[in-house]
Amino acid sequence: MIMKKYVFFDIDGTLWDFHQVIPESTKKAISMLRENGHAAYINTGRARSNIIEKELLDLGFEGIVAGCGTHIEKNGEVIYEKLMTDEQIARSLKVLTDNKMPMVFEGPEDHFFNVEDFESVGDPYIQLLKDRLGPIAKPTSMIGKGTRINKFSADISEDTDFEKVMSLLPDFDFIDHNGVIVEIIPEGFSKATGIKEFMELEHIDLDDVFVVGDSMNDMDMFRLAKHSICMGNGDDRIKAIAEYVTTDIHEDGIFNGLRHYGLI
Repeated sequence: MIMKKYVFFDIDGTLWDFHQVIPESTKKAISMLRENGHAAYINTGRARSNIIEKELLDLGFEGIVAGCGTHIEKNGEVIYEKLMTDEQIARSLKVLTDNKMPMVFEGPEDHFFNVEDFESVGDPYIQLLKDRLGPIAKPTSMIGKGTRINKFSADISEDTDFEKVMSLLPDFDFIDHNGVIVEIIPEGFSKATGIKEFMELEHIDLDDVFVVGDSMNDMDMFRLAKHSICMGNGDDRIKAIAEYVTTDIHEDGIFNGLRHYGLI
């Protein structure tokens, strides 16, 4: 009898590359994983409203942990949600504006940001994000009482006093991506807490959990899991704590990682 395992996959740099190309070997690997009786889950820093591509969702995931553990769903049903309070949103908006940090507020249904705010830091990604999200992308002026936001991200500019920002937002955790972009999450939440919450709700043992990722916001789930697979294209700091380092995303990385553990 096959004991069901639960595999949590990061998206960017893991399931697809930074041009949103999913390798054919990845598609095959996840199909085989499910055929063998195991479950595939997305576990991402992206908020749920930023997981919209049909090609990605059609891979056959049983559920999604989104927004660094702030949103969890199974078979399309939300089973856990952590939202920022109105006070947290208003304070964060003021602190980041005062410290010249262009920001994106990320929620389960919508994203809120101003493209023009990013012009001073020369970030081309934000226009691509707006084009991709379409009506889901809204200006920050539409944020009001009761707006549903899980987390937010911001660019770090030359004028940013990052230490000051962190001191003014003590109820948040910060994930610094190479001093360029920072993810800001309600304190105590991460990809690892998302897995823990799911394990408690579904009565899953940690021995049956596998995680696959490549970047710094995967650090917590790598520290939690007994079985962790780092992509060959991953950050060296993640490779250092991974149980297994597989090949590059375009060198059958996910296929080889799952095969190493006998899951496919």
